[in-house]
Amino acid sequence: DCFLARFNEVQHWVITEICLTPLLSKRVHILRKFIKIAQHCRDFQNMMAFFGIIMGLSNIAISRLSQTWEKLPSKFKKLFKEFETLLDPTRNHRTYRLAVSKQESPFIPFMPLLMKDMTFIFEGNKTIIDGLINFEKMHMIANTIRYIRCARKEAFVGDNLPLVKNRADIRYYVRHLHVIDNQRTLSQLSHRLEKRPE
Repeated sequence: DCFLARFNEVQHWVITEICLTPLLSKRVHILRKFIKIAQHCRDFQNMMAFFGIIMGLSNIAISRLSQTWEKLPSKFKKLFKEFETLLDPTRNHRTYRLAVSKQESPFIPFMPLLMKDMTFIFEGNKTIIDGLINFEKMHMIANTIRYIRCARKEAFVGDNLPLVKNRADIRYYVRHLHVIDNQRTLSQLSHRLEKRPE
């Protein structure tokens, strides 16, 4: 539940920050920053934060801001499109699964997908078949748990982290994000920023 709550918080934070920025040039700047942050999250193998940011940017309240997206440099548009391919749910999230299969510990997997996998394994397979334990089901559960344990097998070493002056301020900001989690409110804010052409 903590993982999901944080994921939703990050996603809504992205939407909130952009929707509360009335100046177009500033909105474009923030959009660029979020794409850069998503890139850092992917590079540091934090798929939860990466997906939270990309899903926030893909939200209708943000994706409809055509003037903002038009002003975004093509390099960032291309990068965002590349990131969106990892969200593709076709073939049971094949693109994402192939990408993370190459990751080495430590990494933070996209937990909602793992929870979906566990739910399908648990509910889609009988535990007892003809009076015998379904070891295939237990093997699938064990593989998922092994994957999660592998993700945290080694400690994160932040040797390649960029130098930051106010690390404590950033930590405080990230732990106390200003978030509007009401989609209707976010949509209204978005429509005030860029009205629909008539």
